[in-house]
Amino acid sequence: MLRTTAALVLTVFAATSFAAIKTEGVSYKANDITLKGFIAYDDAIKGKRPGVLVVHEWWGHNEHARDSARKLAQLGYTALAVDMYGDGKTADHPKQAGEFASAVGGNPPLMKARFDAARRMLAKHQTVDPKHIAAIGYCFGGSVVLEMARQGADLAAVASFHGALATKNPAQAGKTKAKVLVMTGGDDAMIKPESVEAFEKEMKAAKVDYKVVVYPGAKHSFTNPAADENARKFDLPMAYDPQADSASWKELKEFLARAFGR
Repeated sequence: MLRTTAALVLTVFAATSFAAIKTEGVSYKANDITLKGFIAYDDAIKGKRPGVLVVHEWWGHNEHARDSARKLAQLGYTALAVDMYGDGKTADHPKQAGEFASAVGGNPPLMKARFDAARRMLAKHQTVDPKHIAAIGYCFGGSVVLEMARQGADLAAVASFHGALATKNPAQAGKTKAKVLVMTGGDDAMIKPESVEAFEKEMKAAKVDYKVVVYPGAKHSFTNPAADENARKFDLPMAYDPQADSASWKELKEFLARAFGR
């Protein structure tokens, strides 16, 4: 009987803990384009807490980004998985994904407008301290958050997971406010070692508070469990890496805690 009661208590506790994570779809606009995001937060936490923007891979606003928002909520943040393409659209083929990503990445004012719209949406959420906002991004999203940091966006921190590092607008001394974390795969065919070296040189020249972590053997998209299927289906040089995924998330947790003084 005692064992049964204990098991019941644990079950109820687990259900209650899970139920504390609230999620909601949100719509917001940038230049008359409707963007569809996803907010996650822990309803059991009282008061305001830091907010974190999550920018998706080139596939668009999908479950990978939303899952990251849920995980950030479990850490005590309010997270918004943003929509950079409009209407929440996603790509189901690399050609389409590339077109979507290029349309945004190749248009800096549009990229900034959509990112800023998401930031405003998150800052206005009833659970968020608007003075404490960070941004993380995956692949395409990683390049987006780095570009925002280079432009001097009002962010405490930005973190890039297997994101492109090259830029046409290098960071300038005194302009980048955010602390920067880059996590990349040692065997990423899309992010070559020379790109990592050039990025570090750029950050040092601009006197940015940054850190680069390279995971040996990890390929592109190492955080996304769907990477193996995408690699097989489209013959892409990417693979999910559970160890690098776990290690990079731990790195992010520690990074955000330092950035927010938690």
